[in-house]
Amino acid sequence: MALDLDQHDHRILAELQADARLTMAELGRRVHLSQPAVTERVRKLEEAGVIRGYHAVVDAGRLGYAIRAVIRIGNTDEPALLAALASSPEVLTAYGVTGEDSWILEIAVRDVSHLSALLSRFCQQTPTSTAIILRVLREHAPLKPLPTAEVPAPTDPASKKPRRGGA
Repeated sequence: MALDLDQHDHRILAELQADARLTMAELGRRVHLSQPAVTERVRKLEEAGVIRGYHAVVDAGRLGYAIRAVIRIGNTDEPALLAALASSPEVLTAYGVTGEDSWILEIAVRDVSHLSALLSRFCQQTPTSTAIILRVLREHAPLKPLPTAEVPAPTDPASKKPRRGGA
């Protein structure tokens, strides 16, 4: 369920998504609130689960992971899949999804032989489909507030006045 957030909350979220290392004093300056006020709002956003954490975005390529890929997995035994995930630190993200596939995994591996070894852990369960990521067009995009839909007020047909001038 979405919380009722005001403009200050949205600005705080935008600033923290752009740079989570801001001090509360600097964050307060950017959103035009005092340091205690912004600190309290951030605390409330954390307690409500809107802000789930803070982390560093790491460049996998600079750590030696030359290949990133997406693996699509069909219907499989979930406990076996969870066991394979537990032994696969290369899996960055795992989604349970609807459609032809049951799972989509995002992975990072050193090279093709590393990819092959990783795939063998999951192919034993069920057929998979793998796509190597050639370039990233968008990643870690900030979430913005949803637009509010303007719902017109219902009209009472009996309250409409008849037109003048005939028919």
